[in-house]
Amino acid sequence: MRSYRTHLTTGEDTVDPATWAGSVPQAHGIAPRLRTGRGSWFNLLWLLPLGLVILISAVAAAQGLRHVPAVRHFIEHYPGRVTSAGLTRTGGLPAWTGVQHFLNLFLMLFIVRAGLQIFADHPRLYWTRHSTPGREWFRAQKPVPADPLWTAKKGSISLPGQVGLPGIRHSIGLARWWHLGVNVLWVLNGLVFYALLFATGQWRMVVPTSWVVFPHAVSALLQYMSLDWPAETAWVGYNGLQQIAYFITVFVAAPAALVTGLGMSPALSTRFKRISKVLSIQAARSLHFLVLVWFVLFTIVHVSLVFTTGLLRNLNHVYAARAGGDWTGFYVFLASMMVVLAGWITATPFTLRHPRTVQRLGHALIGPVQHLFEHVDSSPGEYTEKDISPYFWHNGQYPDSPEYRKLFESDFAGYQLQIGGLVDNPVALDLRHLRAMPYHEQITQHFCIQGWSGVAKWGGVSMRTILDLVEPRPEARWVVFYSLGDGPDKGLYYDAHPIEQMSHRLTMLAYDMNGEPLSYGHGAPLRLRNEVQLGFKQVKWIGGIEFVADFADIGGGHGGYNQDHEFFGYRQPL
Repeated sequence: MRSYRTHLTTGEDTVDPATWAGSVPQAHGIAPRLRTGRGSWFNLLWLLPLGLVILISAVAAAQGLRHVPAVRHFIEHYPGRVTSAGLTRTGGLPAWTGVQHFLNLFLMLFIVRAGLQIFADHPRLYWTRHSTPGREWFRAQKPVPADPLWTAKKGSISLPGQVGLPGIRHSIGLARWWHLGVNVLWVLNGLVFYALLFATGQWRMVVPTSWVVFPHAVSALLQYMSLDWPAETAWVGYNGLQQIAYFITVFVAAPAALVTGLGMSPALSTRFKRISKVLSIQAARSLHFLVLVWFVLFTIVHVSLVFTTGLLRNLNHVYAARAGGDWTGFYVFLASMMVVLAGWITATPFTLRHPRTVQRLGHALIGPVQHLFEHVDSSPGEYTEKDISPYFWHNGQYPDSPEYRKLFESDFAGYQLQIGGLVDNPVALDLRHLRAMPYHEQITQHFCIQGWSGVAKWGGVSMRTILDLVEPRPEARWVVFYSLGDGPDKGLYYDAHPIEQMSHRLTMLAYDMNGEPLSYGHGAPLRLRNEVQLGFKQVKWIGGIEFVADFADIGGGHGGYNQDHEFFGYRQPL
């Protein structure tokens, strides 16, 4: 085991964009495309001129309709504001709504930027769990080239530094700490908002309690589109269109963001199979993206109307909890925007200079929640051979050392798996020994941290069999898997797993994939399958396994190669 440790590297504690991820070059994507047929794509940039034409046409149509007697009578009968019993606000907007409004805006700044960075690592969206190139419904990258060893990492794209967070290519490890960690704060803020909303009775202002809200909403829409604004009454009650939009945002979109986010968890998908059969990781990822689109569009329309329907009055309502048209709310708004702008500007440089701090803070926020998801029953999957994906992405840094090439060219005749550390029976097993052990087979879904997924049939040796063979000592708490290949920054790839997960029924060493020996690109001769963890932890090209009490003195001491070099987490069931 010492020979493996001497070939590890520690990683850096700062990020140099020039050498990041093995000096991965910056690669720009393309304008977003929407698939409209088997081989037809619609460039979404066309929505800008089309949207302008549609908006101008809608304004002209609405202004014409306002002169139709029936429409004029409809607007008089349904002026827009909902006046059903119990819905009238008498005390104005309470001060806590302004605080919650600011916190929501500030937190979502980091969530959205980091979310875009995560999407940029695999800028394709699918509706089925099979992430087959050409079958995505949305993409911001060119088609996958006809290269049998093309990796998912090569398909990642760069984002501008002040759009993505942290804004450099393939920085998904740091982006996830921002996204998941701040999401915990956002959910807590939302729970406080819900509690105050129902405790104070303010829920009546955003929850429709009568069908009359719909004709009022249609009336308000006609008035907005005709540029003859409906009477502003937000201080005492919203109009029908506002109420419906706020209800969808607060009680539909926000919970949907949480549920679809959890739908991308390998641990939860493994546990709740009936749900994951319907809401696959790719369906959840696509819906999660559409929720983001709703939030962005809502924000654009909301801010536009705040500025155009009485700026000072509206800012007083939201930021100063007062009626009237003085400048108090504007000054509070300006101060809050300075805080938001400071957060926007400093987030990326802070992340590049202090990535370990981001890693530790992110883990402190989301780590305890993630660990709860790991303590689930890792039972056999419900997939059959007809569920096997037609395309399974390659990923990782391919081994190219003379030693590995010699093994590969000899069909691994001289290969030996070294197993040692805190065990009573250290062993060295060649492929003949491994294939002579009880055969374990499973059809399971792979979850990559970049966002793609696939189903495959794996054959090999259960880790339960390995545990019975080597007899780990009581002090062994972690199992470290060493690869025969290097990571992108040089040094052997490795990863540590909790020993309790080694006894799961779906944890195995695979030497077969879909009925054939593992290929070079998929980890020959041996790879790990631990189905409650993300794909980067499924070490390929395994050369050694070490049982240890702690991983603090291995490599950079963070639990794995990607943890040392790209600031991933050592436990990643989300």
